[in-house]
Amino acid sequence: MTGGKTNGSRQGRAAAVRVRTAAAAALACVALLPGARAEPANTLQDLWARLQVCLDQGKGADELAKGSEITILFALRRDGTIFGRPRITHSNLRGDLDDQKRFVAAAISALDQCLPIEVTPGLGGAIAGRPIALRIIKGRWQVGA
Repeated sequence: MTGGKTNGSRQGRAAAVRVRTAAAAALACVALLPGARAEPANTLQDLWARLQVCLDQGKGADELAKGSEITILFALRRDGTIFGRPRITHSNLRGDLDDQKRFVAAAISALDQCLPIEVTPGLGGAIAGRPIALRIIKGRWQVGA
């Protein structure tokens, strides 16, 4: 009896997380529509979803699909503006020197286009000064702390 109940509870929680993630992604998409005004990000999931959507739509995405990898570490202030200077903490760059420079420039430019990001005071207090890692692997963005 406990095995079935526990498994069902886990499946229910997993389904709820998937629904919340999809809802956050949908909210982020709406926030990027011209003339649309969405609420500021209130949770880390909201923040990740908004950054993901913004970065996916960023200019220079075609430069990111050359098989190179990069990780950019940055921090935000309470108001969603960048704190300090982003640092590249890992890179595995492919192609000639010009391709590599374009890849790094496109990654940094895409991040610049997404910031500042609107956050609630509660989320701002939680993320202020904490490191956020942005990974680009084979043209795909991965955002997280």
